[in-house]
Amino acid sequence: MTTAASSPAYRRLSVEQRRRQLIDVALTLFAHRAPEDVSIDDVAEAAGVSRPLVYRYFPGGKVQLYEDALRSAADELTLCFAEPQTGPLTERLSHALDRYLAFVDTHDTGFSALLQGGSVVETSRTTATVDGVRRAAAEQILLHLGVAESAGPRLRMMVRTWISAVEAASLIWLDEGKQPPLVELRGWMVDHFVALLTATSATDPQTAEVTRAALELERADGAAGVLVRRVLPMLTEAAHLL
Repeated sequence: MTTAASSPAYRRLSVEQRRRQLIDVALTLFAHRAPEDVSIDDVAEAAGVSRPLVYRYFPGGKVQLYEDALRSAADELTLCFAEPQTGPLTERLSHALDRYLAFVDTHDTGFSALLQGGSVVETSRTTATVDGVRRAAAEQILLHLGVAESAGPRLRMMVRTWISAVEAASLIWLDEGKQPPLVELRGWMVDHFVALLTATSATDPQTAEVTRAALELERADGAAGVLVRRVLPMLTEAAHLL
């Protein structure tokens, strides 16, 4: 039996404050347990309120609460890629990835459940919400490349491929016990973007133009410069063997 000493003190909140509190509590629970393992009773207990009160705010039960919590998480994830359009592109990507990976680290189990699907509370709306995060992230990247309105199919496909790779790498990182360290994972993802951009430039004039413009802003000691110095000797050696 739960005692008053072990439960959060009940506070009278406004409608919006209470709704926000319940969503925040749900997000915390979903962050560490798969959605199907979290019940309305769990949310009520963690929030220090009654089960009927949770249903008053979310008459659709756990599905509605999950969908609203997911939308809240999606808004946070989308903001991860919002970065001022100044400075080297690799630095902007690094800042965005730092925020994204911090979210992954904090919401590990919940993040896996959201992206891998298969949850008993998954709906067409939750699927659309997750896909919306991917599309919003891709649009942010294209904005940083200066082609938000004019990106061709190859460049758009390259960016969306990278977003998918970031998701996959994040899930694998969780599965591998959060190794390598986050800073190394972030650096590798930035290198991956530069490599994809360069490879696509070889066959797509628009991407080549975008790449040249991006490289002009890079610093010699930045991520792109370091990657070039590491890879160039291998490419030069390979060229002699062909």
